[in-house]
Amino acid sequence: MQFDDVLLGRRSIRGYKSDPVPKALIQEILQLAMRSPSSMNTQPWNFTIVSGEILNRIRAGNTERNLAGVPHSREFRIGQPFAGEHRDRQVGVAKQLFAAMDIAREDKEGRQDWVLRGFRQFDAPVCIIITYDRVLADSDDTAFDCGAVTTALVNAAWSRGLGCVINSQGIMQSPVVREHANISDDQVIMKAVAMGWPDDGFPANAVISERKSVDEAATFLGFED
Repeated sequence: MQFDDVLLGRRSIRGYKSDPVPKALIQEILQLAMRSPSSMNTQPWNFTIVSGEILNRIRAGNTERNLAGVPHSREFRIGQPFAGEHRDRQVGVAKQLFAAMDIAREDKEGRQDWVLRGFRQFDAPVCIIITYDRVLADSDDTAFDCGAVTTALVNAAWSRGLGCVINSQGIMQSPVVREHANISDDQVIMKAVAMGWPDDGFPANAVISERKSVDEAATFLGFED
């Protein structure tokens, strides 16, 4: 793929084939992603890649604890709930997804099933857990750098025919993740990326989220029209 094809074609994938993803391919994707820039070349990121029975145990523990009402234990700060135009965009993409999946507003069972899919990492065959070095936890650059490498990761995966969705639902219960993925205490769990071969028959995979225009997002100064 050309660079433009990757950026313009990529979308979040929430339905996957059960086919395994070769370890060598994931290594290749990570090698590409880790060319991302980082502040002063600190490279604060680390990756734990889980699949098979280990991932199934994380899915089960995360789902059970969330359904039991155990408060979430996400380690990376989440801030206040979205409001205003940011909330509007959140609601907008949710409406797109529910429409694609034919989940009506009053369909409580369907909506609950959708939430459970998130807890299960959307049943993807691979989960990449992104962590960063705890000694850098007070640096805002660290979160910025991890965001950059994660963006590069999902784009590199797309260029190889793999789909991803960046999510937090699958790591909401961090003790479960730490136990089964054997993540050391010197790491902060930031995000997860579900990865696998896209199921083209899964309706939500066709959803393309709306984007702000350049005119809305950018201000140009000192240029001649």
